[in-house]
Amino acid sequence: MKRISIIVLLAFTIIVGCKKKEDVKPITVSSEYVKEIVTYLASDALEGRNTGSQGIEEAANYIENKFKDYGVKPYFDTYRDDFKIDSLDAFNVVGFLEGTDPKLKDEVVIIGAHYDHIGRRAKPVEGDSIGNGANDNASGTSVVIAMAKNFAARKNNKRSVMFALFSGEEMGLRGSRHLAERLKNENLNLYTMVNFEMLGVPFPDRDYQVFATGYDLSNMAEVLNKYAGNKLVGKSDEAAKFNLFKRSDNYAFYQQFKMPAQTISSCDLTNFDFYHHVDDEADIMDYNHMASAINNLFPAMEGMINAPTQEIKMNDE
Repeated sequence: MKRISIIVLLAFTIIVGCKKKEDVKPITVSSEYVKEIVTYLASDALEGRNTGSQGIEEAANYIENKFKDYGVKPYFDTYRDDFKIDSLDAFNVVGFLEGTDPKLKDEVVIIGAHYDHIGRRAKPVEGDSIGNGANDNASGTSVVIAMAKNFAARKNNKRSVMFALFSGEEMGLRGSRHLAERLKNENLNLYTMVNFEMLGVPFPDRDYQVFATGYDLSNMAEVLNKYAGNKLVGKSDEAAKFNLFKRSDNYAFYQQFKMPAQTISSCDLTNFDFYHHVDDEADIMDYNHMASAINNLFPAMEGMINAPTQEIKMNDE
């Protein structure tokens, strides 16, 4: 009887162990999942998500409801991080997942994107005046939402993760500047910041899927590629030419914290003709590319967030 009990106990342990392993199986997102998010955010109903508009209010509500559904908590008292642009009321949307490791949870990784766009243009093009902003930047917003879904479902982020969606980007990176300054004043223990911008279209002729702005400033691309298991992140000479490192929401965090803060993108303005144009519409996005990029980014981000030491460093260190 005793021997039988031991065998039963061992079998039970194996079953429980296998089940536990299955519980943390990597999730994947479908092209339909990504399309649903981008199509809503870039719809005419939201009128281009200009900061201070009713459209961006509805976009914020949409993002907040996604966070609630996934179990991502507000970082502040609510999801809203309020600030002013002159007399205009503006707000970022900020969610948070505390890390699972007793020590590493004190370190924070920010995953961000701007969710605002330019609203209505003064001069209509063939009767259309709405800058829908599907690529810029409903696409990046969809990546952050998908990342929130992944980490909330798997519950395996050893470091704490902040999901930040910025407004006021199109008015001069105002939302990210406000949040970076606020978090610096609160002495946030920031490890790194990864921003996502314009991932709605692929490159037709590159040996990488996405690029990192400020590629040579740190080893971020190298670390992400290690965990992706392939050359996922490359260097764009065009991005350097246009100085895109300083033109997105990563830059404020680099300035405030003096540590790696870079943007991941698949558009360096050479492979998209509708930047700040009314034809930046949801129906011209490549959702198979987007889903592929996100699913490839999952293990890369997880590896970086769960590494026992801070591997990403400035190249001058």
